[in-house]
Amino acid sequence: MPDDLLVTVIEGSYLKERRNELASFLRSRRARVRPQDVGLAPGLRRRTPGLRREEVAQLAGVGVTWYTWLEQGRPINASVQVLDAIARVFKLGPAERWHLYRLADVPGVPTGGSDAEAGQLPAEVPGVLDSLDPTAACVYNGRYDLLACNETYAALFPILVSATGRERNALWQIFTMRKCPLLNVDVLPHMVAVLRANYARHVGEPQWTDFVAALSAASKRFAELWATHQVAVPMPEIKWFQADDGTTIDMRTSGFHVDGMPEARLLVYMPATSADAAKIERLRVRARLRRVPDVSAAG
Repeated sequence: MPDDLLVTVIEGSYLKERRNELASFLRSRRARVRPQDVGLAPGLRRRTPGLRREEVAQLAGVGVTWYTWLEQGRPINASVQVLDAIARVFKLGPAERWHLYRLADVPGVPTGGSDAEAGQLPAEVPGVLDSLDPTAACVYNGRYDLLACNETYAALFPILVSATGRERNALWQIFTMRKCPLLNVDVLPHMVAVLRANYARHVGEPQWTDFVAALSAASKRFAELWATHQVAVPMPEIKWFQADDGTTIDMRTSGFHVDGMPEARLLVYMPATSADAAKIERLRVRARLRRVPDVSAAG
């Protein structure tokens, strides 16, 4: 297929940050595909892991120059059909494929709401959160900023609820604060992958780029996970929290979309067993005795 049928060069139509993010993502995915995975001979003179650019172009049925420009972050347009061909070569999953679409700025692909929209909770949400007590529940935006919660969640994660500014963020607390009550760090790669997927809608926005840069500087582990370019969609998880008395509470999370807030999730934390439910009730009692400030979501 001739390059001139695939390429439309439009200088200035892409943010530089988005092009750079797309280029990094493509390079990371090219590096993880072995020649033998796609029916090619490994060869003896490969200096880097993964496929060569010309091999990707051949397998995807596109021009070498066009693919090279795409991976170099040059301002070119690509159709869904061409991106799908590249996605097949890289064996991308559904979340990674949508991530590729967003980074390539494919027309018609939803990009989510702005930060301003994310900060405006629909009027009925606080009442919903309060009605769920004694089940812990909260609302996060796409960056894991805590937007609202009920009394039980505040008792479960008090350091986050009382934080302000950048620190009122679940990832910031988990990666940088020593007293974080979340115990099972095995959920962190998935959380960072969800953040990475949401970031594709906000590449170049100062609030997002500044947050990622600050957290990368504050946490080597976060920086390592961020550099993998893994992307994912939210899924139910099991999380272990340490209560203020040192006991461990097992929780099963379920997430729900919030109308009018494309990236926000209402998370509900269900106790895994009746014993965990009893621990939560004791935790709520202790929190009341300490006269925790009114954290009613409805204000």
